[in-house]
Amino acid sequence: MAVKVAINGFGRIGRLAFRRIQNVDGIDVVAVNDLTDDEMLAHLLKYDTMQGRFTGEVEVENDGFRVNGLEVKSFSEPDPNKLPWKDLDIDVVLECTGFFADKEKAEAHINAGAKKVLISAPATGDLKTIVYNTNHTELDGTETVVSGASCTTNSLAPVAKVLNDDFGLVEGLMTTIH
Repeated sequence: MAVKVAINGFGRIGRLAFRRIQNVDGIDVVAVNDLTDDEMLAHLLKYDTMQGRFTGEVEVENDGFRVNGLEVKSFSEPDPNKLPWKDLDIDVVLECTGFFADKEKAEAHINAGAKKVLISAPATGDLKTIVYNTNHTELDGTETVVSGASCTTNSLAPVAKVLNDDFGLVEGLMTTIH
């Protein structure tokens, strides 16, 4: 049985996650929540100036859209507590708005019925921040909300880990410009 994923926030990060998941067996995006209308969401998914044209089929429907024949429900709910994650049996919410970036706010998805939440941004408060191939072994399976750090951290951390493991780092400095 496939892992059911919902994406909250279908901007740059949400759409990139959606595109990537399309090539992963056993994971299905079944819902997105974004305040933008479905026609615009479908257009932005299909035509990306950085990633190129989406090769799959995207069709707008009454309650969302269909991607490569699979239904994706769409919602425009600003309060995640009110999303139908329980009814959709959502396993994981990818929190990609940048707004619900602390445990308390992200737990609104848990309150709505999701089993787990992955925040796609640096989080505040008492949350594990995980960078795959760097510290993912810290996860023990009991976590309901974790942070996937920032794009910059995901770029730097694996390289810093190798340097530290092989040579030892005393200190470092990184500057991010957006």
